[in-house]
This record gives sequence, C-alpha cells and structure tokens, in this order.
Amino acid sequence: MRRRGTTGIERPNILVCLSDQLRAFEIGCYGNEVVRTPNTDRLATEGVRFETAVTNFPVCMAARSILLSGLYNRSCTGGVANVSFRDDETGISFMPEYPVGGRPHLPCRTLPEVLRDLGYRSAAIGKWHIHTWPHEIGFDEYLIPRVSHCHTGQSYTENGGAEFVPGTYSVDFEAERVAQFLGGQRDTKDPFFLYYNISVPHCPLADCPDRYRDMYEAEKMPLRDNVDPDRPIRDQAHWFKVYRYDYRYYRLRLPYTEVLPEPYTIRHVLAEYYGMVTWMDDALGRLLKALEDNGLAENTIVVFGSDHGDNLGSHGFVQKGGVNEESIRVPFIVRAPFLRMEPSVIRTHVASLVDIAPTILSMIDAPIPKHFQGRNLAPLCRGCDQDVPTHAIIETVRGAAIRSLRHLYALPFESRDSHALAAKPSHFFDLRLDPYQQQNRAGDCEQDCVASGLAEQLREWDSRTHWMEGRR
Repeated sequence: MRRRGTTGIERPNILVCLSDQLRAFEIGCYGNEVVRTPNTDRLATEGVRFETAVTNFPVCMAARSILLSGLYNRSCTGGVANVSFRDDETGISFMPEYPVGGRPHLPCRTLPEVLRDLGYRSAAIGKWHIHTWPHEIGFDEYLIPRVSHCHTGQSYTENGGAEFVPGTYSVDFEAERVAQFLGGQRDTKDPFFLYYNISVPHCPLADCPDRYRDMYEAEKMPLRDNVDPDRPIRDQAHWFKVYRYDYRYYRLRLPYTEVLPEPYTIRHVLAEYYGMVTWMDDALGRLLKALEDNGLAENTIVVFGSDHGDNLGSHGFVQKGGVNEESIRVPFIVRAPFLRMEPSVIRTHVASLVDIAPTILSMIDAPIPKHFQGRNLAPLCRGCDQDVPTHAIIETVRGAAIRSLRHLYALPFESRDSHALAAKPSHFFDLRLDPYQQQNRAGDCEQDCVASGLAEQLREWDSRTHWMEGRR
C-alpha cells in the first residue's frame, strides 16, 4: 500500500509539467481562437484554471529555481537570472552547459526533498536549467539536456552519466521517456513526483518537424495591439535569427543561420511560434494519454504552467525579462480528480510559480515547510473562501513589481550596485483600462491611493523576504 496522509487518504502521485517560454495569450483556453491546443484546453475543462497567473521572475533559470525551491529568486539564488558564473581570468559571464557540483543555489530544503521524506520517488525529465544537479536537491533519477537550446542533435545525460544524442527530436524523445516512466509506475507501491519540462515553444523556432513549422499562415497571425508591424524591432535581423536558430546562430555562427527566409516579418515569427505551441500541446496530449493508459489519471495531481512568456514584438521588445504582460503572464492549470474539485476558472486571485510547492503539499495533506514563501492556493482550487492575498510578486534584475488583479506597479533598485528599492516607481498601469500597457502612469501617481497601497504592499514584501546569504 502507498503511504497515507494524516487523514488516511492514499498519497496521490504528483506531476508538474512546465512548458518553456509559453505566454498565456497563445492558448485556446485563455482566449486565443487561432492556435490549436486541444490537450491544454481539455486539461483546463477537467481542472481549475487561473485566469491570471504570472511568473515570479521572467527568465528560465530563476523561474525554475523558484518553482522547485518554494522561494523567491532572491532567497534561492541570490537574485541571479540566467547567467550567473564569471570566468576569473577573462571576466566574462557565462552559463554552464550542465549544472555545477554542490549547491551554489537552492540552499534550503526543496519540494522534491520534502516529497522524498514523505515516501515519494522523484524524477525529472526534460529541460533543467538550474545550476544545481537534480540529485543534489532530492531527485532520484533524471534525464536532462544541455542548457543550449536545440531540438535536433540535442545532448543528454541520464543520472549524470555519459552524454548521448538520441536519433529523434528532443520533444518527441522526452515525451516517449515520460510515457515509459509512467508505464513503470503502474504497479509500484510508492507514489511518484514527476517534473516534466517541455522545451518548446522556446526557440529555435525553425528546428522542428515541417508539419509544425508550416502549420500556420503568417498572414493570418493575430497581433496584439501593442505590436507595430510597420516599425522594425531594434536589431531585428539579429533577433529574428535568434528566434529561428538560437545558439547555433548567436554562439556557433553556423553559416546557414546567417540567412532568413524572404519575406520574414514578426508575423512569420509568430506563425512559427504557434507551430511550436501546438507541438508542445501534442506532447502534453501524450502525457495525459500515458496517465490514462496506465490507470494513473484519477490519482495524479497534474499542474501545468510555464516558466515565463515571450514579448514577440510587443512594445518593440523580444524574448523576455521585463514586467510587461507578454513577458510575465503564464498559464496555470491544476487537475486533481481525487479531490473532487469542480472544474472552474478562478478570477479572484493572481497565481504564481512560487505558489506551486505549498499548494501541492496542501493537496496531499502534508505540512508546508515554514521557509516556503508562496501561498497555498489549494483551498481556492477546492472552491473554498480563503484569506489568501490576491496579488503576486515579480522580481527582475532591475527591481520588483506587484501584480494585482487590476494593476501592475514596479519599483526599480536604487542603482546597479544596490538592492534597495527606489523611492519612485518605474511602472504603474491600470490593466483593466489599459490592458496593453500603453499608458505608463508612473510619473504622475504620487497622489494615487491605489499606487500608494501597492507600494506599501511591495515594500512590506521586500522587507520580509530575505536575500540568500552573501547576496544582500
């Protein structure tokens, strides 16, 4: 028999599925009428979907560290983003291809470590991009690729063993390994925790099967109101090559990556991004089918989300990193059939990645470690009224922001060398009246009572949320 919680209920399995660089606006269940995401949409109809959810730090490594640690980025990595190591001889910052030994980040007990102590067997499959090895923070087994993004010719290590390159696309290879893992859990006695990361729709957008790359017509791509298709993005040719070819362009400079198709506009980027989103959705569909085929669907919590969004030309920006909606908004869906949760859409709270760990532990009737900093959203998922703060906090390399249901308010750091928040905001938007953030009211909000309240909440969070030792 599987271990039971304090209520005598059998411990359920846990599956966290994270897509990479998927913004919520490009999913059917979040209102997109062009993109094809039937599996994500089905998951939403069977579970609870948060209408508004954000990343707590809109870059890959930071967001993923937050999710697994249950801590804000300042507390689990010391505030670093993606590039956190420096060559002492050259002074050049770099991003390691694989994690480093020991625990340079995530010093506190993580979600997989907590679950291991509860009798869970933990596995990580797919993108990792955390500077600590999976086995150092509680995973029993793992299959992870190099950090560099590619979908053909990707190198992997399994449980820290010798590198190998599978003879198929990375997304399909990882989906198959997930199905194999789930097949092996059908008759096991202990519950499992699977952390599955789908590496698309993150670029390289051109590195995928033809059926996805050619699935959508550029001319029919809907653009957000803050995208000006007639105004070139700064360094547009460079960034479009990054979108299509990723590190094989910006690091390896392979000759074929120096060429873009003609024509190639922001609509073409978006069309290829949509193809990647559908590829992601197909991989999610394989996951859901494997759960059903192995009799695991009813007793498995599924949490689906993304590490951050993608600007895709909004405000003339590309990629991610800022506090604009396109960069911070992510999907957040929870399905837990054994809890008898009514399928619903939650519009009363802003969910975030740091909330995932405490919410999962609450759902399995386990105590939440005192050092976890996120909110327990499980009562909301069960349809209960709960005294849970409705806003979420977002950090960036430049400061911190608060996202309420209606507003976004950001305070920058005083300087590059300081982590003290400045006196005046850099961003203040009423997202109900200005959903595309085209009217920044930061310069005239000193007498605004809403802005004052948000500032007070943000500063209170800042005062009680510690920086990792040695980083303050």
